[in-house]
Amino acid sequence: MTTGTLADAIAPREGVGLQAKRVALLALGVAALAVAAKVKVPLWPSPVPITFGTFAALTLGAAYGPGLGLATVAAWIGLGLLGADVFAGSGEVAGLAYLMGGTGGYVLGFALAAAAVGALAARGWDRTPWRMAAALLLGQALIYAPGLLWLRSMAPDWETTLAWGLWPFLWGDALKLALAAALLPAARRLAR
Repeated sequence: MTTGTLADAIAPREGVGLQAKRVALLALGVAALAVAAKVKVPLWPSPVPITFGTFAALTLGAAYGPGLGLATVAAWIGLGLLGADVFAGSGEVAGLAYLMGGTGGYVLGFALAAAAVGALAARGWDRTPWRMAAALLLGQALIYAPGLLWLRSMAPDWETTLAWGLWPFLWGDALKLALAAALLPAARRLAR
C-alpha cells in the first residue's frame, strides 16, 4: 500500500502549485546536498572524507520519495559533472575527474540509496523510528556497496579498501542514521 512521503503531505498537492513545489524542493535538496558535502573531516590516508552527504542523500530520499529523491541526487551529480563545486573535494578537482577519484562510487550509491529509501518511505516506513532505521540501513548499504567496489580499484587489497572506505565511517554513519531515524517520523507527525 502506497501512503506517500513527507513531501506529498505538504500542500499544494495538485496542478501548477504541485509542480512549483517539486521544483523548489529539488533546488533546496541540491543545495542541501552541496552544503552537506562541504561539511567534511579528512581521514588520512583514506581518499574518502567523512561528510554529511550520506545524511542528506538518505533524508532527502525518505522525505521526497523515490522519484523526486533520485531526481534531486541526479541533479546534484549533474551539476558536479558540469564542474560546479558541489562535492566534498570538488574545489581541488572538478567534474568527471572528481567522480573518477575515490568517492565516485559513493556518489553513485547516493542515487541508489535515495531511490530505495524513498520507495520504502512512500510505503510508510518513515512513520516509525525502527522501520525508518531499517530503511536507512538498507540505504547505507547501497552507498557502501558501489563505493567500496570503486575504491577497491584504487587500493592494493580488500584490507586497505575497508580501512579507507568502511571502518572509519561506521560510528559516524550510525550516529547520522540514528538522527535521521528519529527526525523523519517526527517530521511526519508534524506534517499531519
